[in-house]
Parts: sequence; C-alpha cells; structure tokens
Amino acid sequence: MSDMFLDKFRDLVPKYLEDRWRTEDGIPAPELDGILAERELRIPLVLREFYLAIGGCDDLMEAYHFFWDPDELEIEDGYLLFLEDEDEKFVWGFRADQLDVPDPIVWRRNNARGTWKSEEGTFSEFVFDMFNWIFEEADEL
Repeated sequence: MSDMFLDKFRDLVPKYLEDRWRTEDGIPAPELDGILAERELRIPLVLREFYLAIGGCDDLMEAYHFFWDPDELEIEDGYLLFLEDEDEKFVWGFRADQLDVPDPIVWRRNNARGTWKSEEGTFSEFVFDMFNWIFEEADEL
C-alpha cells in the first residue's frame, strides 16, 4: 500500500517548527501496529500515517488541542475519538462505521450537550487547516 499522507504530515515539522523531520517525530510502525493489535482497534489510513509521521512530536500533538496517543484511542457513542480541546468541552472523532474509509469526515461532540456535528471536512483537511490556524494565529500575536 502506498503512503497517501505520510510525507505531507512529515512536512508539518519543518513548516511549523522550523526544524527537519526526524525519525523520533513519528511512532515506528511495529510499535503502532502492536498497540492497535493489543487493543483490537482499527483506525483509518490517514490517522495511521498521522501517527507514523508526527505521533512522537509533542509540539504538534499538543499544539492548542490534544491529539490522543494511540493507546488512548477509544470508541464512544459510535465514534472513534482522537482529539480534545484543552478545556475538554469538545472531542473529535470519526464515525465508527467509517473506519475503513482512508480519509473520513471528522465529527465534533459538544461534551456538555452530548451532540455531534460534522466538521464537513476529512481528517487531512481538518488537520492541515487546524495547524495553519494555530500557527498563523501565533505569528500574528
């Protein structure tokens, strides 16, 4: 299987952190596969490549919102949860019935209300837009 997103996710390190991408910025495939197998969890291709590329880079994984480590992923309310905001008011996930889609639509849950709303974009679109917003806002301050 060819990598669809891996290089684009790796490019986030030099783009936003002004450093070259290093192996330790990602999670090694055997380690990621072991975690997922132990938990009997499937994840979309895009999330797998995200972890392989930058799953070990705290400066990106914890930039404004917090991406969950692979061993923290869980399915709740029929969604695979992968991200939360710093105040834990919102959580983001994929519909569990869409995990075979390579780059599924992202959904956001309002934790106080328990309601889900589509972000109307795929994970790759969501991530690239989110980092652009985070780091552009920081540059403007």
